[in-house]
Amino acid sequence: MTQSDRHITLDAIRGFAVMGILLLNIVGFSMPDAAYVNPAAWGGTDPLNAGVWAVNFVVFDGKMRGLFSVLFGASMLLVMQRAEAAGQNPRSVHLNRMAWLFVIGAAHFILLWWGDILVPYAICGTLALFFVNKDVKQLLRWAIVLYVLYFLLSLVMAGGGWAQAMRAAAPGADAELVKASQEMLASFGKPGTEQIAESLDIYRSGWLAIVQHHLVLFPDSLVSTLFFFTLDTLAMMLLGMAMLKSGFILGLWLPALYKKIALRAFAIGIPPMIALAVWVMLSGYDTVITFAAFFSLSFPFRVVMTVGWAAGLLWLVVTHRDSPLIARVAAAGRAAFSNYLGTSLVMTFIFYGWGLGLFGRIDRATAMLFVFAAWGIMLIWSKPWLDRYRFGPAEWLWRSLARRKLQPMRLR
Repeated sequence: MTQSDRHITLDAIRGFAVMGILLLNIVGFSMPDAAYVNPAAWGGTDPLNAGVWAVNFVVFDGKMRGLFSVLFGASMLLVMQRAEAAGQNPRSVHLNRMAWLFVIGAAHFILLWWGDILVPYAICGTLALFFVNKDVKQLLRWAIVLYVLYFLLSLVMAGGGWAQAMRAAAPGADAELVKASQEMLASFGKPGTEQIAESLDIYRSGWLAIVQHHLVLFPDSLVSTLFFFTLDTLAMMLLGMAMLKSGFILGLWLPALYKKIALRAFAIGIPPMIALAVWVMLSGYDTVITFAAFFSLSFPFRVVMTVGWAAGLLWLVVTHRDSPLIARVAAAGRAAFSNYLGTSLVMTFIFYGWGLGLFGRIDRATAMLFVFAAWGIMLIWSKPWLDRYRFGPAEWLWRSLARRKLQPMRLR
């Protein structure tokens, strides 16, 4: 297998991941943010819309972001290895890249969309630097430690929310406790709250009003990122580093082994995810139950299924390496940064008040049509562009900023 053959696995899986992430992000683009956690908050709970939510929850939610984080960790090591081979200081190169990623992510959050993942990736990518010299077993051990810590934290959060809601619902509950419980439930995605009305008002307004709102949100978002997302994202990055060092993510393992891992991972993960989805629906989308299932109880199975997705896609790419479709998906993965930021630009234009103003005006099933259209655009533009140019536009910008000089763009 040649070097280019090996890297098509990273590119193709990254392409599948950036496309898959949009299945979940489309809710954040098109509806009040409470809908991201609780389908009853917005987007419809009729059989069709509930079915779309359930499929995404069971099969994709958290797994695509996990897959993207795994690839980030693997790619980070590759960049550092190339920098060292070129006689550069790999740590300095990496830290410079993370600093500019933070800046670009902050601009993305403030100017376009509150659901940015680049800022947490910059933070976790910086922390991951402490683990680059660990071997595969050490990386896996540290990943497991971080997974367990995150799971325990999420259980405490969900349990605390449940206990507070129960005390507030008891006869004669203190008014301050009731008010605090209402605010807590609203943050968990409770339908019909003032927060939803406020979200509709803001995102149906002009660009400057949205930017001002995001400027206010950004500090709190940064704190919540450090508190809630660092542990699991960093763990996924360490898993990706271990996958690279073992040759797993480069497609060096036998196809039959990838298939076996994928089947076992999905066999372990899918039944409990289905059970959680059914529990949520039977509860009438109870706010605390829905939050616990989304944020905490599904987490162990999300990790298992992320590995399953990685193995399954590796089997697909290794066994169909010469497929034209795989080539286009790999191109979308090579331009994943551009596709990610470009998606934010297109979707906020479609849904926000400064563009077409469709925010809060479609249901969850209809939102999938926008996802499929965006997939088509990614697959159509990425390969012809990369047949002519070395990088996607955003990749070129990031690379030029990180290396402090304009990078050659056109292929000779």
